[in-house]
Amino acid sequence: MKMHFCIPVSQQRSDSLGGRYVLYSVYLDGFLFCKVRYSQLHRWNEQLRRVFGNSLPPFPPKYYLAMTPSMAEERRDQLERYLQNVTADPNMLRSDVFIEFLKRIQLNTFDVATEKAALDVFLPNGRSIKVEILTSDMAERILEVVSHKLGLRQELVGYFGLFLIRFCKEGKLSVVKKLADFELPYVCLCNAEVENCKVGLRKWYMDPALDSVLMDCRAAVDLLYMQAVQDIEEECAKPTQSQRQELEAFQKENNQIKFLELSQEVRHYGCMQLDPCTCDYPEPGCRALLSVGNHEISCCITLPDNQTQDVTFQMSRVKCWQVTFLGTLLDMDGPQRILNQNLELRFQYSEESRWQWFFIYTKQAFLLSSCLKKMISEKMVKLAAESPEMQIEVLEQGKSQKYHVQQSQQKDYSSFLPRKRKIKRAEGDCVLGTIKEEDL
Repeated sequence: MKMHFCIPVSQQRSDSLGGRYVLYSVYLDGFLFCKVRYSQLHRWNEQLRRVFGNSLPPFPPKYYLAMTPSMAEERRDQLERYLQNVTADPNMLRSDVFIEFLKRIQLNTFDVATEKAALDVFLPNGRSIKVEILTSDMAERILEVVSHKLGLRQELVGYFGLFLIRFCKEGKLSVVKKLADFELPYVCLCNAEVENCKVGLRKWYMDPALDSVLMDCRAAVDLLYMQAVQDIEEECAKPTQSQRQELEAFQKENNQIKFLELSQEVRHYGCMQLDPCTCDYPEPGCRALLSVGNHEISCCITLPDNQTQDVTFQMSRVKCWQVTFLGTLLDMDGPQRILNQNLELRFQYSEESRWQWFFIYTKQAFLLSSCLKKMISEKMVKLAAESPEMQIEVLEQGKSQKYHVQQSQQKDYSSFLPRKRKIKRAEGDCVLGTIKEEDL
């Protein structure tokens, strides 16, 4: 599956010789990932082509004369599609050429030198552990270091991930985004857009049944138990009164296995709960609380008369989804900042034999989209295990795993469409109007 790369902003800059060039602001999951010139991407493409040949997606051609606005728009669109397509290939994601370029461009964008540093990684119970890293270490590497320090078995590391998290009022945890394997966590924390964020370790799968795979590893059980306790305390998972009493008894006995086994029966256990947001169902402007996981999107909707309504959307009936940018951009000399960042995620759902669109307005739209992708990939893996004649390829933690699948009816259509913008920018900057990404 492709990643949420987009290029919403480009800027005209002067070089040391008085010439002009375009600097592209590349965003990943709605946050600034790097700033890069066409010439840098062109050299990177040439290096990749020497390794992968014609399997690379097409790269936009050079222009030897000044570009017209339409040519500049076409190039931006082509560069964006190139980044989306090249990161969809698991072989390229693991290549040294791919990794070293993205590592260097992130460091350069945020003016971070490669050096030793200490990084606090927060566990699901709010406690942090300090690990010694290099500022240029990728999330995949840091995840391995943290997992080794905790005693997590190597083959189970892929069931966990590093996230940007934020502790809100009363200590409640909010997940900002999942860090891609090639992102540099230390550098991410230097981004002004993620102010007050921390790096957190959490499980990264949406099917609670996968807990069973981890039950014979003490460190994995500890992590699952921490997260289950936290989710119940923060009311992300909602046990009945009798379940709560049993869980409290197991907690007093420190019987983590029994606690986790009973948690499997708790409503919303293992789901990702988003921050409060708004939706258009059953009417525009309704407040909503979303829990995503276990093959469904569960919404607790507050109606205008303050009555609540629970609505559940099964993933098997979701056809596609799309992300639209509704925020405002403010360009400065430093890193690109997004102010009042609001995103819309809409998904098409089959109800009573007809397709309808459901709109959600949340700053965590890209996180929600990542969760939907995860549920689809887990479903494909499960189908592959049940049907040997099927074949698909699923990318997890930078590793390619092949499975057999004959067909899939679901398609992830994801777009990043700025609208109703109020933009303050330096002369020569260009903010583009349509950015699309299609994911299968």
